[in-house]
Amino acid sequence: MDKKCLECGESFHGRADKKFCSDHCRNAYNNKLKSSTGMAFIRKVNGILARNRNILEILNPDGKTSVHKSKLLQRGFNAEYITHIYTTRTGRVYYFCYDQGYSPVGNDFYVLVRRANYEPV
Repeated sequence: MDKKCLECGESFHGRADKKFCSDHCRNAYNNKLKSSTGMAFIRKVNGILARNRNILEILNPDGKTSVHKSKLLQRGFNAEYITHIYTTRTGRVYYFCYDQGYSPVGNDFYVLVRRANYEPV
């Protein structure tokens, strides 16, 4: 049974679930899907979140510490991007990038924490 390639429209034959006539067409089709505006935005945001998380992890090797805001900014930390917010019973607000969090304290200082047994909220 001949099928039509989703990328180039050419007829081909093969397995019943085959959708493309060649690896070239399969790659071209998937690259077009991934290059859409929405996917580019998602990749950009995920990259910023990953960079933020790595910065917090590097500055917080022991699981809890405090750092000056300038140390975060020097490494390229972008506080506009977080994965979630956690508020303690006492009202302290922590901003998280996955399992790494921070909370502002005093003048330009942050408490950095690592969430143990991390599960997305």
